[in-house]
Amino acid sequence: MSARPVPEDLLPHLRRARDLADRNYAEPLDLDSLAAAAGVSKYHFLRCFAATYGKTPAVYLAERRIERAQDLLRSSNVTVTETCMLVGYTSLGSFSGKFTELVGMSPSEYQAKFAAEGTPPIPGCYVFMHGLSDRKLPD
Repeated sequence: MSARPVPEDLLPHLRRARDLADRNYAEPLDLDSLAAAAGVSKYHFLRCFAATYGKTPAVYLAERRIERAQDLLRSSNVTVTETCMLVGYTSLGSFSGKFTELVGMSPSEYQAKFAAEGTPPIPGCYVFMHGLSDRKLPD
């Protein structure tokens, strides 16, 4: 049994939801909010998104968050905990587990690898002061 093709007129709506995930990945996004951005029911959205992009919205969002975390850990001296919060995770354990699963090493190991290469990191205060991060940490 093969999946039905996604109607072509739905593609711009799926792109709108994907763009929302790309722009607001650090915010608490869920299936309901992404489906609302696409203007379809969450179950139809889930099926069509997975058929179009080859992954569920949750997997897409997690990959986007971890990509941004890699950028921050590679190029700044922001701590792993700060990075976790900046990319939209609320649990350091969940963040570290997903990071390790997708990257093949822990966030601390990843950061240390790039620190050892001698590239001077962007100071964390610049990241926060100049909006280089997409999300501010809570006070």
